[in-house]
Amino acid sequence: MKLSLAAKPILIVEDKPVIRKSIRDMLYGLNADAIVEADSGVAAVNAMAKTTFEIVLCDYNLGPGKNGQQVLEEARHRKLIDYRSIFILISSEQSTGAVLGAMDSKPDEYLTKPFNAQQLISRLHRHFARREYLAAIEKAMAKGDLAQAIRHCDTLLESGDGTMRLHLLKMRAELATSAGDFETARQIYGEVLQHRDLPWARLGLAVIDFQTNDIEQAIAGLQSLVADNPMLMEGYDWLTRAYEALERHQEVEQVLAQALELSPQSILRQKKFAETADKNGNLEAAEKAYKAAVKLGKHSVHGSCSDYAGLAKLYAKTNAGEEALKTLNEMRQEYGNLPEAELRAATLEADLFRAQGDEDAAQQALDKALELCARLGSKAPRELQLEVARSCFLNEQIGKAEAILHGLIHNHIDDEPFLNNLRAMQSGIGMHNHSEVLIQKTKQVLVATNNKGVALYKQGKFNEALDLFEQAFSAMPENKTIILNMLKIIIHDLKVNPFDEDKERRAKTLLKKAKLLGVEQHKLGVLQLEFGKLQRAAVAKV
Repeated sequence: MKLSLAAKPILIVEDKPVIRKSIRDMLYGLNADAIVEADSGVAAVNAMAKTTFEIVLCDYNLGPGKNGQQVLEEARHRKLIDYRSIFILISSEQSTGAVLGAMDSKPDEYLTKPFNAQQLISRLHRHFARREYLAAIEKAMAKGDLAQAIRHCDTLLESGDGTMRLHLLKMRAELATSAGDFETARQIYGEVLQHRDLPWARLGLAVIDFQTNDIEQAIAGLQSLVADNPMLMEGYDWLTRAYEALERHQEVEQVLAQALELSPQSILRQKKFAETADKNGNLEAAEKAYKAAVKLGKHSVHGSCSDYAGLAKLYAKTNAGEEALKTLNEMRQEYGNLPEAELRAATLEADLFRAQGDEDAAQQALDKALELCARLGSKAPRELQLEVARSCFLNEQIGKAEAILHGLIHNHIDDEPFLNNLRAMQSGIGMHNHSEVLIQKTKQVLVATNNKGVALYKQGKFNEALDLFEQAFSAMPENKTIILNMLKIIIHDLKVNPFDEDKERRAKTLLKKAKLLGVEQHKLGVLQLEFGKLQRAAVAKV
């Protein structure tokens, strides 16, 4: 059956008019009648913001500005495309770094220039067939309904289509992992590996080891995996996370260096490498990576004022005060209207002016930082709030520093790596164990609240338990443990009592908040499964 693209919105992103025409003519041969063209990355993103395209054909090299990889990253980040879209990345690049960089962003399909109409048709045929076959699963996944996605996946597996079986098994194992059903996921990966040595199955087992806190086993599996499959970039990312969990920062730096040697265009890895090398005292490597992140960030949705601030702080460490101030001015030019950028600049300027002996300028900068920090509140990144507190300590504003730390400790008392960063900050300025009493007292309060709430829950006093956690939540709105406990209580309440729309809305809000705070998916998975079942049951009764 001939493929027809009639009435399908299509976007061609190519900076060369001749090549745009060539692709357009290929599409006309398939009855395409809704084609939009963009000659730059910015134009492509703007077009996707206005129209939901079913097909995006995007060149990798688009001249000055965003490249195709950055277009795809921004489209996904801003949810301008979804599971119904096909994004085909096109490139004439042959170097390992360019190809890995392009594939790192996981386009739906990849085409190498030059290509002909038949090659394009083959890619489109393959993708549309796969999309139609998996539509029910991907629709449920897009809605966050893990139970429905698992049910559809199991149905397709039972149908016995051999051509899609491996892909379905991979999806099913990943869904099980997301739902916290590690036994099922491990079983699927193990069965696959009995027949074929597939990298994705080995990676899946290592991820399960990591998420079940068997970090050493995860490291062993990941080391073997990247040794056998050096182009599998996800392996390096998970190995980095595993070493980081054990606070083995030298190994984190080494793994990131290996990954960046293969794929230097990854801004997120450049950021991570810069921060890690900086922490390890490898300032030359850190400077190079910060500069790379700044350069890549100019056209990336992942670019951030924190990259400039990191570079400026590094210059301050090496007594290159003028370079630091110059970098902060460049940051202001790039992010002039962003309060976070001004907060980062003012905080570092307080330290720089103080080091130069200009106490008046230092105080003015610190006052500005404190005013911005108060205005931003919890919207200020927590590591930046730590920097403000540090500057307050150094400028003898002890009370203001303590107030900032009080909020940070209460909100993140269940995040030990962050607490270690807080301790390291204080040790770095000669205030060893300064906040330890507050940390331990806050931990005791959290434990007591949890114990009391759980006791009420077990007694069937759901409203009383929820009221207790709501009070705790108002005092610690970013505490992951409290949010998870509230979700457990609300979902169980919905399960044993008549369905309550107010509680349903509260559960949705808390699930969204948990995801934003970075609660691990496997911890949310079981709750999402239960919640999805309850929602479907409620709809069925109407």
